[in-house]
Amino acid sequence: MAQRTIAIYGKGGIGKSFTTTNLSATFALMNKKVLQLGCDPKHDSTTSLFGGISLPTVTEVFAEKNSRNEQVSVSDIVFRRSVPGFPQPIYGIELGGPQVGRGCGGRGIISGFDVLEKLGIFRWNIDIILMDFLGDVVCGGFATPLARSLSEEVILVTSNDRQSIFTANNICQANNYFRTVGGRSRLLGLIINRDDGTGMAEKYAEAAGITVLMKIPHNTRARDLDDSFDFAVRIPEIGHQFEKLATEILNGSIRPCEAKGLDFQQFVRLFGEVNEEIPAPATAEELFPASRNDIAPAPESGKKEVFGEQPLPALNSHSSVHARDDRSKLLDCIGKLPDGEREMYTLFEMEKKSVEEIALMKKLHVSEVLDLIAKAQTELRRLFFQQ
Repeated sequence: MAQRTIAIYGKGGIGKSFTTTNLSATFALMNKKVLQLGCDPKHDSTTSLFGGISLPTVTEVFAEKNSRNEQVSVSDIVFRRSVPGFPQPIYGIELGGPQVGRGCGGRGIISGFDVLEKLGIFRWNIDIILMDFLGDVVCGGFATPLARSLSEEVILVTSNDRQSIFTANNICQANNYFRTVGGRSRLLGLIINRDDGTGMAEKYAEAAGITVLMKIPHNTRARDLDDSFDFAVRIPEIGHQFEKLATEILNGSIRPCEAKGLDFQQFVRLFGEVNEEIPAPATAEELFPASRNDIAPAPESGKKEVFGEQPLPALNSHSSVHARDDRSKLLDCIGKLPDGEREMYTLFEMEKKSVEEIALMKKLHVSEVLDLIAKAQTELRRLFFQQ
C-alpha cells in the first residue's frame, strides 16, 4: 500500500486533535502503521495518543542539537507507543513552535517540515500520516501541506458554532487557491464534532458544496476518556463511526469535494439577516477632545499649576475696558509663542479652521497639529497668568 497523507484542519479547541487521535487509533486497530504529526505550537496533539506524555518537539530538539553542531536523527523526534490490544504500534511527532510571544509559529512549522523531509518522512514504512493542523491561523506556515501538496487529502473538523465553521470555510478557500497554482491536495469533506443537532454545520456544508463525512454527537463519556488520555473509539457507537470513515478512506470510496466555499457576505447570511447600512465613518475630531480649550493635556501629577485650569479670555471680546486689556495681553502672549505653535494656534483659534483643514493645508498629520495646538495653549496660559 502506498503511503497516504491526510491533513486534518480545525479551529483551536474544536476537537481536531480528538478526531485525529481517534482516527489514528482506528487505523492502528485495523492493522495499519499510522503516524500522527502534531502541527500546532501548543504541541498537544499526541498527548492522548501517548497516555498523557508530552513528546519532545522537532523545534526544541533541533535547537538543542544545532547548538552542539549535531544532526537530528529519526530517533530524536519520532516516538512509538504499543497499546495493549492494538495489532500495530502508533507513531507520533510534535513539530512544536516558539514560546508564546517569542517567534512565528508558522515559521516553526515550515522549519519542522524541512527537518522531516531531510529525514525522508515520505519514504518511511508508514501506511498513513495524519497531520493535525491548527486552522485559526492564516499565515503561510500553517498552509504548508496545501501549498506544497504534502497532504494528498484534507479533512475539516467543525462544530455548529459560527467561528469554527468560519475557520473551516477559510481552509476550504485556501485549498481552492493553492489548487489554482498547481496544488494537488483534495478536500474529502467535513466532520461535525460535538454535534448538537442544530444543523448549522450541515447548512454551511450544503451551501459550500462540502460532503459531511461524519457527525459525532456530544458524549460525556467520550470527553472523559479523552481527558484521561484514552480513546473514545472504545465506545462502540463512536468506534463504529470512525471505523466506517477509516474504511472509506482506505478504499478510496470518498469522492473529493469540488467545494467552492463561501465569500464573507454569503457566509454571514447563513446565520441571519445582515445589516445593510453602510457604517458611518469616524472623524479625527470626535476621537480627540471636542472643546478647543480642552486640547491641552492635563498637567503631570505633582506639577499641577493654577494657570493650567483657567480659561484664556475670548479673542473677540470688546464689551469692556477690562476685556479689551485682556485681549491685548493675550495677543501679546501669542506673539511670544514659537513660530510653529503660534501659527497653529492662530489658524485654530483666530481663523476657526478645523484640525483636519490645518493638517491638509500644512501637510502635517492630525496628531502633529493637535500636539502643536496643545503646546501653544499650555504656554499661553503660563505666559498670560504668570505675568
